[in-house]
Amino acid sequence: MAPLEVPTRDGIVAGTRVSPSGGAAPVRSWKGIPYAAPPIGALRWRAPRPPQPWHGKRSAVAFSPDFPQPPLPPSRAPSTGEDCLYLNVWAPAAEPLQPLPVMVWVHGGGFVGGSGADARCDGARLAGQGVVVVTFNYRSGLFGFLAHPGLSAESAHGVSGNYGLLDQLQALQWVQDNIRGFGGDPGRVTVFGVSAGSASISLLLTSPLAEGLFQQAIMHSPGAARPLASLADAERAGLTLGSGIDALRRCAADEILAMTSRVSPRMRGLTTPRVLRPIHDGWVLPEDERAAFKAGRLRTMPAIVGTNADEGSLLTRSWTVNTLDAYRGLMEANFGSAVQQALQLYPARTDAEVAARTAELFGDTQFNYGARLLAQTLSRREPRTWAYLFARRRPHQPDGPHHGEEVGHVFGNLGADRDGEGARFDATDEAVSRAMMGAWVAFARTGDPNAPGLAAWPPYTQREERLLAFGDTVAVGRTRRIEQLDFLDGFYDRR
Repeated sequence: MAPLEVPTRDGIVAGTRVSPSGGAAPVRSWKGIPYAAPPIGALRWRAPRPPQPWHGKRSAVAFSPDFPQPPLPPSRAPSTGEDCLYLNVWAPAAEPLQPLPVMVWVHGGGFVGGSGADARCDGARLAGQGVVVVTFNYRSGLFGFLAHPGLSAESAHGVSGNYGLLDQLQALQWVQDNIRGFGGDPGRVTVFGVSAGSASISLLLTSPLAEGLFQQAIMHSPGAARPLASLADAERAGLTLGSGIDALRRCAADEILAMTSRVSPRMRGLTTPRVLRPIHDGWVLPEDERAAFKAGRLRTMPAIVGTNADEGSLLTRSWTVNTLDAYRGLMEANFGSAVQQALQLYPARTDAEVAARTAELFGDTQFNYGARLLAQTLSRREPRTWAYLFARRRPHQPDGPHHGEEVGHVFGNLGADRDGEGARFDATDEAVSRAMMGAWVAFARTGDPNAPGLAAWPPYTQREERLLAFGDTVAVGRTRRIEQLDFLDGFYDRR
């Protein structure tokens, strides 16, 4: 059996053996490994620093705290706190004959929540397929994305914000420096993530700071190609917290968390920049993401990109847009002089239709458009580009599949969904899960998701726009809602 005690550049970590239920292959796991120094006190709102090395063996059998955020039901973290920059590793139990491909998961959470200890993304079952899996926390919300003139003045680069992206880069560098000890190949790293995590990956494709840190990407429902806020706009928003950085650093974490609403409205703009997320700072992100995609200024690599059939209804359920007048106001605020064309493509004739149209509009602007643009952009330069649609609605579910509901399928953790209704999954879900796990692992190994026993998956081309649909069956399909997505592309071109 492979060892549980593994040397890293900072010290030895001692893990444990795990035997997942259901007869899955046993694996080794290490939890709560520091990849950066605690970002507390004077290190709040600074780029991550290396962790302090330790002597002897460090126990790595428990998850670390999540960063401060509202409670997240599936997370198994013991608490929340700013001392949160830790990662987790799962690897096969047997010593590999040669280094294994590595899959690094970047969690979602809208850049205000999320966890590397989310029960849905436990890496044990995936690692049992013959890969090394890494998950990690990164700062989000005001702790990870606050820009402020006082912080920019401290920076050697004259910038602030994007601390969460810098955490991600630090975690990926840790993988490069240490993953061989866990049986992984640092030259075969596939990053994969959902929502904000996937959006981060798409942004890092444009960042010079990410050069050489990963070789392949899988992007689940990426919030890509949305307009990025400028550093100046984000700094102005940051001033609403106060002008003195020293005073803000003395605030308790819960006081900072309580200030979130000052810069994060309850209803986001659909075509306008958000300041509490990655911004165009000129250093980590040299330019607006969409402009970089359109000009081909991004690293191309084998990639899978996809979305879910119902990206919007869950995320707009609490919105107060429930009348035709409110809907018209939403459309005017986001589309201006193009509002009539937008209303033709997203028509609501009665108040009862407003919620469904709002959900469709949200899904297209926040996820479907960016995923398609990514597939188009990458496929023009890299033929190993694949697209998917997750369309499996579980039994008794009235709508969906919602944003993020594929995560449990990809990791083989069907019982860990957010609403605690894992028992409602059935044999079809188990088959879809096996298909997705098999394709994702095949891609990590070879850059191609096709493998014996799996449905044939044609590469994406802009002319044909073929994808693989994971629904009640797994079959080839095509991009949906093309007229609406073409409209959004033209709308952004004219702005």
